[in-house]
Amino acid sequence: MIYFKHFLILTLFVFSTTAIGQTTYPKITGYFSVMHPIATLSSEETTVNFRDYYVVNFPTGINIWKSAQIGFSFEIAPSIKTDEGISKVNSVLFHPGVLVALGNGYSFAGRVAFETSGRFGVTPVISKTIIKNTNSSFYVSLPFPIRLGNDHPATFTSGLQLGIAF
Repeated sequence: MIYFKHFLILTLFVFSTTAIGQTTYPKITGYFSVMHPIATLSSEETTVNFRDYYVVNFPTGINIWKSAQIGFSFEIAPSIKTDEGISKVNSVLFHPGVLVALGNGYSFAGRVAFETSGRFGVTPVISKTIIKNTNSSFYVSLPFPIRLGNDHPATFTSGLQLGIAF
C-alpha cells in the first residue's frame, strides 16, 4: 500500500508539471486596436490621411487558434472620418479571416472584407508582438486593404495598426 501511495504521488507530480506552461487548443484571445490608414491608391487619385481629412478605424475581434500554427479570426471595425469639421461613422467593416503563425512573434492574417459602405475585398495583414505579458500582449500590424465595388475604382491602402490582445 505504501508503494501505491508513492506511485500515485509521483504520477500526479509528473503529469502536473508536464501540464504547467503548455497551451491547450483551441485557444481563444480577444483584442482591441487603433488603425490609421496612411495612403490610398486608385486609378483616379492618391489620397493621404491626415492631409485633407482624418480617418481612424477601431478593429476589435476574437481569435480562435486551432493549433500553435493556424487559427480563425473575426473582427468588426468601425471607421470614423473627420472632414471639413464634421465627424461621423463612415462605415463598419466585417472582417473574418485565417491566422497563420510565422514564428518569432510574427503572424499573418488573410481576411475578407465586407463594408457597410458597399465596398468589399481582401486585407492581408502582417503583425508582430512587441511586448508579451502574462495576461496580455501589445502588437503592431501593417494592414494592406484592397477594396472594390460600390461604383468606385479599386483601391489599395497601407496602414499602421497598434493594439492589445488579451
